[in-house]
Amino acid sequence: CEGDPMMVLVKFDREGDKKDIHLDIPLEELGVFNGVGTFCTPLSLRGSVCNRAGVVSLNYTVSATISHICDRCLNEFNREYSLELEHILVRSTSSQNDEYVVCQDDTLDLNELAITDLLISMPTKILCDENCKGLCVGCGANLNVSPCKCNS
Repeated sequence: CEGDPMMVLVKFDREGDKKDIHLDIPLEELGVFNGVGTFCTPLSLRGSVCNRAGVVSLNYTVSATISHICDRCLNEFNREYSLELEHILVRSTSSQNDEYVVCQDDTLDLNELAITDLLISMPTKILCDENCKGLCVGCGANLNVSPCKCNS
């Protein structure tokens, strides 16, 4: 755990323990996510893991800029994301409760969790603008740029 900054040792048995998180996941570990886009900046994580009264919680902000292709007009654009997230961390759970993050061997993989949190929060349809007019079905003209003249 000491050699990998993305792995955090969670102190379940030490009430009052707090670990601050200031990490950046480099671009080479992020790459392209099909159907979502390409990361333009490292994924930045800022927050803390705290054990309060025996309940271990992770509070953090994840931020990045991602290059997308608009689902309506097919133009490429960049969007900045910044999300505030909170999770309860547990050693194990007897149910399939999505509210808890299970830390195998008291270890949390922040890399996987942060990427998953960000991707889950994205809309299913990614648009350059909520008022994007898209492409003409007849001639393919970008209706955001000019009106179509093909009478379709």
